[in-house]
Amino acid sequence: MIERLLPDDVSCAATREETVPDGTLFPEEEALMARSVAKRRNDFATARACARRAMAGLGLPPVAVLHGHRGKPLWPEGIVGSLTHCHGYRAAALAREQDVLSLGIDAEPHAPLPEGVRELVTLPAERERIGPQAVEGSGALHWDRVLFSAKESVFKTWYPVTGVELDFVEADLTMHQERDPGGGGTPGAARGTFTARLLLTDPALPTTLRGRWRIEGGVIATAVLVRPNWREDGDA
Repeated sequence: MIERLLPDDVSCAATREETVPDGTLFPEEEALMARSVAKRRNDFATARACARRAMAGLGLPPVAVLHGHRGKPLWPEGIVGSLTHCHGYRAAALAREQDVLSLGIDAEPHAPLPEGVRELVTLPAERERIGPQAVEGSGALHWDRVLFSAKESVFKTWYPVTGVELDFVEADLTMHQERDPGGGGTPGAARGTFTARLLLTDPALPTTLRGRWRIEGGVIATAVLVRPNWREDGDA
């Protein structure tokens, strides 16, 4: 699903599996997970398995993927990428930095946000825009969760480039839905785009990011990508 949201020069790999065989992790990765609970270890390992497949798609040998500040994946030199995991879906997306400056992906279950979370992660204007929207003929589309996932992709794209940590209320997103001719009539399938207006005061930073979202099989996937010339353009 992630591969449908990103261009051909991005190598994507995903799985619906919740576990991977023993021996999947490199020793350095095993050390990071030594004291982790089973769920955290499974999330980490399945995402790294996807990362290795995405590396192969770029013609790269498999290497360990450690993490830095706030869990930022540490990729091989010359590579940019993003990882995501939720119940029932894990994915990795990688590209060469000569082609892509930064990218972010996220996956979430297609379900409403937990009670009280919606108000914490959305702006009043966003809640007003998403309130009445639904997928024709397939029940409600949970826009609050789609919006949350889109913001996660925005933040994953933004931080590696700027070093600036965004709060959820520092990005105002407008969601757009498209017809999905490739959905095959799958119940609950939907897709679209989004525009993120960043509410920052630094004139040196771009103020807009754009991305795509898709829902299939009960999972929401979102992605944002910026090219190397985004600063000159002032926009992604």
